[in-house]
Amino acid sequence: MAFVRIIPRIDIKGPNLVKGIHLEGLRVLGRPDVFARYFCESGADELIYMDVVASLYGRNSLKDFIAQTSREIFVPLTVGGGLRSLDDIRDVLRAGADKVSLNTAAINNPDLVAQAARHFGSSTVLVSIEAARQPDGSYEAYTDNGRMESGRDVFQWAREVERLGAGEIMITSIDREGTGSGYDVELTRRISESAAIPVIACGGAGQPADIAQVIKSGKADAVSAASVFHYDCIRQNGSLKGFTGEGNVEYLQQVAAGDRAGFSMVEATSIRALKRELLANGINCRMDTEAYAKH
Repeated sequence: MAFVRIIPRIDIKGPNLVKGIHLEGLRVLGRPDVFARYFCESGADELIYMDVVASLYGRNSLKDFIAQTSREIFVPLTVGGGLRSLDDIRDVLRAGADKVSLNTAAINNPDLVAQAARHFGSSTVLVSIEAARQPDGSYEAYTDNGRMESGRDVFQWAREVERLGAGEIMITSIDREGTGSGYDVELTRRISESAAIPVIACGGAGQPADIAQVIKSGKADAVSAASVFHYDCIRQNGSLKGFTGEGNVEYLQQVAAGDRAGFSMVEATSIRALKRELLANGINCRMDTEAYAKH
């Protein structure tokens, strides 16, 4: 059985790590580098960085951050947001990214997926699909960080991106994202059955049991999560003392003071503790035995 990968997702707006609900209402949580370093030390298999306003402004501003991070952190890095051309992709790969995540540009120009796969290899190209369930039970793919309808059926689009040469799909449930109510297991399972390439489940993790469920019942090859890991980082790092951010920092101040507002549906967990629980449930994941013996 292949190892299931655990991948923290780090959403970035400007200099800050942010978190929203349904990809909206972004709140500042702290410095991305602090979280990235903590996740790496805690056993993350990969990290995903998303510039969540890049498509809105037509650029990705993470190049300098990725260059610094890749010198300090030695797990694979995926970068997404605002990548619209082969030159954009080349720039972030040269900066230190191992993979790129395409969503808006892929839907607007599907040939970009094929071009990127040919130039950089399929294993470098992840297509992110942001899905919202419709009243008739179908799922539509959205662009621009969940803001814009595309008119595309999610499952047809998954099959198409596989045909175009993408090496991986990340499926995010907009309806569940940031809620802590659990993954959309049906959505993940249907995507996994629609495409033969690996599928990363994203959006909705509230506790370790949710992650185990989407792996077992949703057939996910990897799991991306944010809030469950972010709150643990805040709790374990002295409330991120000294952080002076911009934007809605009141939320971070509330969390630092012990107020779980907004986290009432989330059971904070470290990656290390999660992997122990997954192994106990018969789910194979990669453990660094030397590091884990110290904690």
